Amino acid sequence: MSLSQAYCSNAGITYRFKLNKGAKSEVRDGKLKLFEYEAKMLLQKHGVEIPKGVLVRKGEDPIAKMKEVGLQPPVVVKAQVLVAGRGKAGGIKMAKTWDDVKRLVVELFEKSIKGIKPKLLLIEEAIPHKVELYVGIVIDRSERKPVILASRYGGMDIEEIAREKPESIVRVHVDPFIGLKGYQARLIGKKIGLTGKALSSFAKFLSALYQVFMEYDGDLAESNPLALVGDKVIPLDARLIVDDNALYRHPELAGERLEESGEYTEWEVKARRMGLAFVELDGDIGIIGNGAGLTMTTMDLVYEYGGRPANFLDIGGGASAELVKKAVSFLIEFPKTKKIFMNIFGGITRCDEVAKGIVSALEELGELPKPLVVRLAGTNEEEGREILRKAGIEAFVDPIEAVKRLMEL
Repeated sequence: MSLSQAYCSNAGITYRFKLNKGAKSEVRDGKLKLFEYEAKMLLQKHGVEIPKGVLVRKGEDPIAKMKEVGLQPPVVVKAQVLVAGRGKAGGIKMAKTWDDVKRLVVELFEKSIKGIKPKLLLIEEAIPHKVELYVGIVIDRSERKPVILASRYGGMDIEEIAREKPESIVRVHVDPFIGLKGYQARLIGKKIGLTGKALSSFAKFLSALYQVFMEYDGDLAESNPLALVGDKVIPLDARLIVDDNALYRHPELAGERLEESGEYTEWEVKARRMGLAFVELDGDIGIIGNGAGLTMTTMDLVYEYGGRPANFLDIGGGASAELVKKAVSFLIEFPKTKKIFMNIFGGITRCDEVAKGIVSALEELGELPKPLVVRLAGTNEEEGREILRKAGIEAFVDPIEAVKRLMEL
C-alpha cells in the first residue's frame, strides 16, 4: 500500500558525488525516485539539520572517508537503493566498531535488496533517540491539493500505522496557492504530541519539507523516522519522488544515476543514454512501436501467436528518421533479439520518415543481419511503403498478417 492509498482508506553531510547536467535520469512508472542522500541534501539546502555522513562507492575506503570528516563509530551503514522497506530487507545495519564498518560495507555491497544490489552506501552517525515520528506529503488528487500526513508513531510503514493506529494519523490539506502557513505546521505538531522547542523545531522542518515538495514538483516527500532528539527533530531517513513531467524544470536532478540505481540492465542503461524508451524482457523477438499503447498491443499480438518479446521499445509520436534509425540499429545490436517486428500507425508519425530511418540503418549496416518485419499504416503510408519496397522490404498494412509472417521466419 502506498502513502496515498493509506491516506484514502548537528552537522552537514559530506557527499562524494557529481551531478552532471544533461545526463538521463532514471524514471520508473512516470516518477523519478531520489536516493536518500539526495533527498537529505535538498532538505539541508532548506536549513534542515541532518546527520553527519559520507557517501561510499564500491572499492572506496570507507574508513578514510569517515576520518576525513571526523565521523567515527557508532554509525549506521545504509544501502542506497530505490525501494521501500530496505530496512526490513537487511539494507540498514548498525556498526559499533571500525571492524564492523569494514565488514558491513563489504556485506551490503554484495547483498541483494529486493532484487537490487546497491552501488552506493551512506554511512551516517548513529543518533541516540527514544521518540520516532512520521511525516509525509502527497497529492490528494480528489481534492487537487497536497495533504500532509503525520503521526507520533514513526519507524514503521505508513500502511502499518493506518492499519494498527488509524486514529494517530493527522491529515491536513494545504492550499497550493497560499502554501503551508506557520500555524498549520504548529497545529500538526501539537496534534502528534509536541510542545515547546520541539514543536518549533518540527514546524520548521515541516515547512522545509513542504518547500522541497513544491519546489521540485514532488509526488511524495516524507521522513520516516523523524527522530526527536532532545528538543529538536532530525530526519534519520528521507524520501522524495518527483513527477517526471516536471523534470525539464530541474536539470540539477539529472546525473549519472542509471548505473547507481541498480534498477536497470546494461542494455536499458545504454538505451536511455541514447534517448530510447526501452525495457528489456526475456524473449527473443525485438519490438518497436510508436506510442506506449500500440507497442504494448504489439507485444500482446506476438504473445498471442506464440512468440516472446525481447523488449519494449517505443519511439513515440512524430518520430524522426534519425530516431527510427537509432532504434532499429539498437535492436539489431541487442543480443537477445533473433528477429524484429516494427509496428507503426502513422498519426503525427509519418510513415515515409519511418521508412527513411529503416533504410538509413540498413545502408549503414550494409546488410540486415536479423529478419525484420514492418507494418506501416497511416500518414504517408504509400510513400513509406514505396521507399521500403525499393530497399527490398515488404511493408504490411494488416498487423495480424505481419505477425503471422514474423512467426513463419
